[in-house]
Formats: sequence, C-alpha cells, structure tokens
Amino acid sequence: MSASIGEYALLSDCRTGALVSRHGSIDWFCPPRWDAPSVFGALLGTEEHGHWTLRPVDRAATVTRRYDGDTFVLVTRWETATGVAEVHEFMPVWPHRVDIVRRIVGLSGRVPFETALRLRFDYARAIPWVRQLDGAVPELHATAGPDRVTVRGIRLEARDHVHRGTVSIDAGGTHDLTLTWSHSFRDRPEPVDVDAALVATRTGWQDWADHIAHDGPYRAEVIRSLLVLRALSHADTGGIVAAATTSLPEQFGGARNWDYRYVWLRDASLTLQTLVAHGFVEAADHWRLWLLRAIAGDPAQMQIMYGIAGERDLAERELASLPGYKGAAPVRIGNGAVTQFQADVVGEVMVALQLAREAGLAETEYSWPLQLALVRRAEVSLDRPDNGIWEIRGEPRRFTHSRAMLWAAFDRAVTAAESTGLRGPVAHWRRLRDDLAAEIAAQGVASDGHFTQYYGTDEVDASLLILAQVGFCAYDDPRMVATVARIERDLMPDGFVRRYRTSSGVDGLAGAENPFLACSFWLVEQYAHTGRRADAERLMAAAAGAANDLGLLSEEYDPAHERQAGNTPQAFSHLALVRAADALAAAS
Repeated sequence: MSASIGEYALLSDCRTGALVSRHGSIDWFCPPRWDAPSVFGALLGTEEHGHWTLRPVDRAATVTRRYDGDTFVLVTRWETATGVAEVHEFMPVWPHRVDIVRRIVGLSGRVPFETALRLRFDYARAIPWVRQLDGAVPELHATAGPDRVTVRGIRLEARDHVHRGTVSIDAGGTHDLTLTWSHSFRDRPEPVDVDAALVATRTGWQDWADHIAHDGPYRAEVIRSLLVLRALSHADTGGIVAAATTSLPEQFGGARNWDYRYVWLRDASLTLQTLVAHGFVEAADHWRLWLLRAIAGDPAQMQIMYGIAGERDLAERELASLPGYKGAAPVRIGNGAVTQFQADVVGEVMVALQLAREAGLAETEYSWPLQLALVRRAEVSLDRPDNGIWEIRGEPRRFTHSRAMLWAAFDRAVTAAESTGLRGPVAHWRRLRDDLAAEIAAQGVASDGHFTQYYGTDEVDASLLILAQVGFCAYDDPRMVATVARIERDLMPDGFVRRYRTSSGVDGLAGAENPFLACSFWLVEQYAHTGRRADAERLMAAAAGAANDLGLLSEEYDPAHERQAGNTPQAFSHLALVRAADALAAAS
C-alpha cells in the first residue's frame, strides 16, 4: 500500500523525478520525462505495481530526513538497535541520461540494509526480461520494449518477480546503489561516478538557490518553493509541468483524479511571474521560446495546455493496470481539458511576458509578433463562454475571472506599446479593455456588491481574488472587500479556502473536494494588502503548515484529517506561497 501523500520526498534532475516515501520506497518514477510511463507505480496501487525499497533490516528503526541544504539531495537518517546510518539519494542533473543514486553512509555501529526491487514498465503493464552480470560491481539489466533499467552495486536474488538483496554498512563506510534508465536499443550507459555526480548535483542546486532574492518572512519556505518550481521545469525544452504526478485524488476514494504532468499555459505563466520576480529572468527567455514553438501557426489553434516539448495530442484515457491511490479510481493519463476553451489563459501569458519585459528581458524578432498573435486570439474569442480557470466540465459560462483576464490581456498590450514604442492598434485595445471593465461592473457584480463566479449567479469563487493581483481593481476596492466577506462566509468552513461550492453543480462532476491550497495563499495576499495583518499571518501559518516535513505542498489539503490531497508537489501551491510571503514582506 502506498504511503500518505505527505510522506513523499521529491528527487529531480529537471527532466523527470522520483517520489521516495518516508520509509525508503521509491513508489513513482517515470523516465525519461515527467509524462512518460512509470517504471515504479506503487504510488497508484501496491508494491505489485513497481517500487524500489531500501531500508534497514531492523523494522523498529526510527527515521528522520531532510534535504541537504537548498538542494534535492535527500538525506534519510536511520537509527537502529545496532547503529546509525544515512541514505543519501539524488538524481544527477545532467543531459542525455537518467540516474538515481542511493548512497548508504555508516555513522556508528553496524547497520544491515535490505533492498527489494520490482520493475514494472509501462504503467505496470509490462514485467521486464531480467538478467544479472557478476563482476567487481554486480549489475542487473531489465528490458521491456524500448526501455531498459540497469541497477548496479548489489547482488540480487529473484523470487516471484521481486529481486532482493542485503548489505551491511559499518561506521565510516559507504556503499553505492545506482539505477540508470536508457533506451533498450542503445548501448548501456557507463556506470555513474557517484562522488563527482554528488558534488555536481549539490553545487548546481545550491548555486541556483543562492541567487534567490527574498529577505522577508518565510524565507526557508520561499526558497524551497522556488526550488520546486525549478525542479518542475524541463531543462531542455523550457516546459514547466503543473505537478510531478497523475491521479492523486482530490477527494479520497473519489473520481476527481487528473493527470498534471503537462504544461498548462496558465500555470507556467504564473510560475514564470514568480521566478522573474525573484531574479530569474533567463527562465522567461527559455519559456518564451517554448511558447513560440508550442503555439506556432494559426492562433485559433492554440490549446490551453501542451506536452513538455509542445506536443498537442494529450487525449485523456483511463488505465486499467493501476488501481489508483488507495483505491481511488480511475487512474488517468492525458487530460481532457486539452480540448477546452479557457478565456483567461491569454491574459496570464500577457501578464507574465510584460513582467519579464519590465525585468529586462530583451525583445527578439519574434517576441512581439507572438504577443500580437495572442491578443488577436483574445479578441476573436471575446464573446465566447469558456470553461474557466478550474476547467469546469459542466456548461461553459462567462466566468468573471476569465473576463477580467481578458481585460488584463488588452491592458498589458496597451502598456507594452505605450511604454516601449512597440507598434499595435493601441486605441482599439484600450477600447476593448475599457468595454470589458464596464461589462464586468454591470454583469459580474451581485446586488450586494461582491464579484460573482460567473454572470447571472450570486455564487462566489476564490479565483476572484486574482482580480486585484492583476490590477483590474484595487485590493481595497469595495467590490473586492465584499467578495472577501462572501469567500469567508461560503468557502471557508474549516479555515482554509475552497475554490467554489461544488454543491452548486457548476463543475458538472460528482462528489466534493478539499480546500485548494493556492486559494488560501491568495487570501493571505489580499489580507496583507488591506491591513489585515493578523488575519494574514494566521492564515499563512495554517496554509504553509500544510507542507510536509521537507517543505513540499500538494494541490489540496484535508484539514479534518490533517493530510495532503491531490497531485504533488504542485507548482500552483508553491508559487502562491511565494506570492503570499512577498505580500507579507511588503506589508511589514
């Protein structure tokens, strides 16, 4: 059985990653990219679906863990009846190969370790052909279809499709186990130089973190959150995935299980804004090139999400080979939202690119034509109802947040042209922008003065908090103050903010969900900008406290059972934490 969501640590090489449970089991690993089929899939099933466990033989051993400084080198400390040892594990950040390194380090006494390896390729649909080679360093080679895994460092014995082995470590000693993924039709990669890889990986992460600009409260949380955003960014393509996993449930035992291992234009734009605000302008340049490739051609064909390299075919389907996290079925790969129209997306992209421009990102031959195409796309679709930021699977509507983000798209186009001399129909854009502001004031505000989820309803939605963030209105605008009051009344039954009332039926889905962590951080930001310092600090402490012991946040949080829910780690949650911390710093 998989561990609780909050018990997982992330390893990353900025191309893919692995989730390691508190008890030493790698239960999720999809090489060579985040969205590839799993080799270890126990996260969405049981041990039978693939895992690699490394832990002391002593079942009474106590465990603590941490990241080694501002890196993704995980250090797990085991204290047993016979001694103390640590496991240092990481994924080297280098191109053209995928490795997991697990180094056992003896600290005192003698500690026997055991390992169990179940390789289940292609989402547990393929048990590989396995052979072992004896030599100075034992090797195991497993092959199925295009995939090959090579495990080095320990002699393993096979029984019932599981390979097991033991090794003992004495004080002052080290023992290295490595796993390397490669294509089965190519030569096997050479063994990892573990000492060199460890130094390079530590240095790479720490050097990047040392450039983070943040001197306010929650500094450790901000640094870890920005590191997560870096980890979820693909080093080669520039694509930024929404999360490392698929199908972790928003409602335990329910069917709200989605695949987040793709690049949403919205999530990536918000991630980009956060990185640029903290000094990483080069990330904007890399992502702008990704965006140019992804939406090349007719703007009318623009999707709201793409594959990591800009792929368009992300059709959603269900997997029968994985039973789901603690039985929460179905497990989905692909995402049906790819076919949706979400009117807010162009606005988020335009806001991000304008922020990057103001931070010093230089124009290129294609940068402004790209934005002109985006603005034309927004204008052509101006009167079209959409599925909204939450990817509603019910009836498309004119969501107030979406209309405000269309306002933001034209506003940033006007700002870019007026401030830099870039050419475009500024008067026309200004008129469209002002018409949208008037429309929202007339149709997106309830009789008691609060913004509404969509035109024609009295319901409220947490995404309305973004209106002040993008400058549509002031944080202390009476309409926003009234909206906050309604959010507090309707969307915070347990102190955390929900996205909207699922009982309204607006999303077309059965069941409920837990509070969406980003929404609570948005409300922290709102509080901080309107003088509600005590409320901001109280909610920030609660929302940041939803992180696990390593500072990782999932999509949602179940306060009744004090557990994380949804896909993890989630970019949206981490970028919202950073914004909230920045707002608290500014308020102080």
